[in-house]
Amino acid sequence: MTAHTANAVTAPHTRSRLSLIALTALAPISWGTTYAVTTEFLPADRPLFTGLVRALPAGLLLLAISRTLPRGVWWGKAAVLGALNIGAFFPLLFLSAYRLPGGMAAVVGSVGPLFVAGLATVLLGERPTVRTLLTGIAAALGVSLVVLKAAGALDPVGLVAALASTASMSTGTVLTKRWGRPAGVGPLALTGWQLTAGGLLIAPLALLVEGAPPALDGRAIGGYVYLALANTAVSYWLWFRGIGRLSATQVTFLGPLSPLTAAVVGWSALGQALTPLQLLGMAIAFGATVLGQLRPRPTGLLTTPPTPTPTSKASPAGRPRPAVPLVGRAAKDPVRR
Repeated sequence: MTAHTANAVTAPHTRSRLSLIALTALAPISWGTTYAVTTEFLPADRPLFTGLVRALPAGLLLLAISRTLPRGVWWGKAAVLGALNIGAFFPLLFLSAYRLPGGMAAVVGSVGPLFVAGLATVLLGERPTVRTLLTGIAAALGVSLVVLKAAGALDPVGLVAALASTASMSTGTVLTKRWGRPAGVGPLALTGWQLTAGGLLIAPLALLVEGAPPALDGRAIGGYVYLALANTAVSYWLWFRGIGRLSATQVTFLGPLSPLTAAVVGWSALGQALTPLQLLGMAIAFGATVLGQLRPRPTGLLTTPPTPTPTSKASPAGRPRPAVPLVGRAAKDPVRR
């Protein structure tokens, strides 16, 4: 295969992969708007109710659209994934945000790619490269520069909650990749299962801790509709669709786009200033996100023929015969692969 032919074959695949990454990235970008919507449109001090309204209506809607319920062992798997990705993640995330100062919850969450890299080694057999580890550290550093502010001592409960929320989402991401989907079931149904299971877990907790639902005005209803539809139903469908087609580490490296989006929305819509240090952090985190999507260049095939050796038979013109392309030899000589 010539270089021109190889490029012609791989170009559509590359475009398709870039489109997949871009669509998956819309999920954390959408999640980055949650803070602004919550503070500007929703009732104060109702994090569990907000998590419930995000998850359960979205899950039921997707179930109605897909018309597919779990079967057999997938009832248990859907419950586990729903608990890890939604039911436990939402409450722990809100608890850490309320108890930790100055964006520390987002900083702890930004180490998610490192969590996933470690879990993927154990559960998926994917060994992290040095580049993956360094990129994960760079992403956490960049997010820290964007959101971290010095404001008091760290609360142990909040810190544990932040670590637990990151571990919960990371484990859910890796298990979603490991278990895949049942035959004939698409990502829409899988997302509906998880959101419904997670919402059902949050419902009794919200009622026990926060009591009856609050009174809602038009602004709050509009905010909740946005969170349930675009911010949750569509975003989690894109997220789980991406997990099914990309590596778990690749998907998690898109996570830093969420705090970066929150900073941009705060600057553009809420009048929050951005310092030069924050801009530097945004550049570092975004660069780490892009670098996290790059795959090692394949080395199994060569498109240029090897240099003729002295043992090559000569042609009638006295020139050495062209060597057999390495692609053809690779099947016969495993050492050359």
